[in-house]
Amino acid sequence: MKNNYIDNEEKELMDSLDEIDLSQIKHDQENSKLLKKSAKAFVKKEETKMNIRISSSELEKIKAIALQEGLKYQTFIKSVLHKYITGQLIEEKHKHTS
Repeated sequence: MKNNYIDNEEKELMDSLDEIDLSQIKHDQENSKLLKKSAKAFVKKEETKMNIRISSSELEKIKAIALQEGLKYQTFIKSVLHKYITGQLIEEKHKHTS
């Protein structure tokens, strides 16, 4: 199979992969354990469930904004809270017209 779409840099990378002895990677117990530990830590994120009371009208507004953002409303709320506690949420003052 001819790959006309591969540029020279990509070809060099592919050729260099042929030189790697993958059997050495399989038997590297130290790195294998580290990778498994990292994978488990990534997958097993500790989360706590939380219940809050909110007015129906506020929840409807949240759901509408989440829909505009293409998110589920719970995900949207989690995102807003995360941004707030990490200092990424910038408050914009609402302009009131008289």
